[in-house]
Amino acid sequence: MANGQANGQWYPPEWPDRIRALAAGTLTPVTPKRAATVMLLKDTGSGTGATGSGSGTAVHMLRRRTSMAFAGGAYAYPGGGVDPRDDDRAVGWAGPTRAWWADRLGVDEAGAQAIVCAAVRETYEEAGVLLAGPTGDSVVGDTTGADWEADRAALVDRELSFAEFLDRRGLVLRSDLLGAWARWITPEFESRRYDTWFFVAALPEGQRTRNASTEADRTVWITPADATAGYDKGELLMMPPTVATLRGLAGCATAAEALASAPGRDMSPVLARARLVEGEIVLSWPGHEEFTKHVPSTAPSPTTPTDPSGGAPE
Repeated sequence: MANGQANGQWYPPEWPDRIRALAAGTLTPVTPKRAATVMLLKDTGSGTGATGSGSGTAVHMLRRRTSMAFAGGAYAYPGGGVDPRDDDRAVGWAGPTRAWWADRLGVDEAGAQAIVCAAVRETYEEAGVLLAGPTGDSVVGDTTGADWEADRAALVDRELSFAEFLDRRGLVLRSDLLGAWARWITPEFESRRYDTWFFVAALPEGQRTRNASTEADRTVWITPADATAGYDKGELLMMPPTVATLRGLAGCATAAEALASAPGRDMSPVLARARLVEGEIVLSWPGHEEFTKHVPSTAPSPTTPTDPSGGAPE
């Protein structure tokens, strides 16, 4: 619904004041940081451990700790910011060329490498899943040993660049295992802004996810249909990009189908717009009318949906 908090749309109470300040010219937008996030998929079936009912594709999601300053309590995908070191050092690479990725992502070749590296690195850092292999047609198996964990921790602490990690392990990044899905830019009135590229990838055979993120208190495999149903009921808190990408995934019966459809996805960036109409704030995301909100000048602070699961880690 456009009015009120009828669903699980993440909406910070400070937004109205910041929107008015932006309209008045007293708020200067911060430059968004480049980021990448990955919708890790697996086909459901008996014994998969996916939450919900029915068959199809399940997506790996994490819930951000409620103490987080940005989107605390919201469900999201593994992801994070670009490491600037990945712009200027060649990494072991397999799959489409950097030039191909530059055209697909709408950036230069160095930027394309950094964004793809961020997608693969963050998936490893936060989910323990690595989209890389010793050759261009292979992928690593079990990554749960103590030596792997030491390298993962070094990546998280930025003691080790992703290029150095790949070199040390004798691995090449498998860019062909990724599909570019969408691009969203945090609104200009937000204090923490990101220019985020969303990717899809299938869980490699032999690997398994785990909650390796210090920013998450829960992880779950869930079908996109069940995740969006939880959002629609106000039970699961999510940001508009998360909901929009889930709705897009809902039409894919398998992970392979999602990857096959990725090249045809529109990668034009989505940026929220806010305007004042007789004191009322109208907040909208072009092309995604379901997220439009009308905020009266005296609107109460939005409430945070509860999670009926109780938040037990999975």
